[in-house]
Amino acid sequence: MGNQNERIQVFLAGDSTVANCPEHEAPMAGWGQVLGSFFTEQVIVHNEARGGRSSNSFITERRLTSILERIRPNDYLFIQFGHNDQKTYGTEPFTTYQSCLTQYITGAREKGAIPVLVTSVHRRSFDSEGKLVNTLGNYPEAMKQLAALSNVPLLDLWSKTEGFYQSLGVEGSKRLFVWFEPDEHPNYPKGIQDNTHFCEEGATEIAKLVIEGIQELQLPLAVHVKASKGSHIVS
Repeated sequence: MGNQNERIQVFLAGDSTVANCPEHEAPMAGWGQVLGSFFTEQVIVHNEARGGRSSNSFITERRLTSILERIRPNDYLFIQFGHNDQKTYGTEPFTTYQSCLTQYITGAREKGAIPVLVTSVHRRSFDSEGKLVNTLGNYPEAMKQLAALSNVPLLDLWSKTEGFYQSLGVEGSKRLFVWFEPDEHPNYPKGIQDNTHFCEEGATEIAKLVIEGIQELQLPLAVHVKASKGSHIVS
């Protein structure tokens, strides 16, 4: 449907919770890995997210430059960082984090493209009473503040994942992540209990939340969502 030049490009800048995961890590998957399946052929998703990247290291490695060389008017740049911004090589929420995110916003707008800020997904961290704990400090709030100041669409995946994990509960939420007993999966012979990275099912459920957010924001992109794929179902 249409040639490459007519298709809307959606570029994803982010960390491992968004990224395409290599086969040897399967069934680990980022939500960006499955996002394209929710759109008609009119949309092409370029998942540029990479594991371990913060808002600043993504820029330093010229990954943002690479996106801005290819992005066109009316394309989209979705920006989700925060997890690795907490690390020593990362940023501080209300200063360097916001100034780095501003480079993504400005860069996209200069090309006539539409930037969308996406707050980080929660980690699966519950307290003793079964209430989800925020492990992301002030990064989600700093992004919300910047979105308001810069008049950028905000897709609040932080709040959406909080409600979703909470609805599934401490045990039920495990099915979204990479949890295996020893010898249960050939890629994880020693077993794994990962509360940050999604399995394919989890990535698909989070992608549904992203689609829900696109529809709620009434982005023009929403008209290209496949009708049967748009609803988020908790089973």
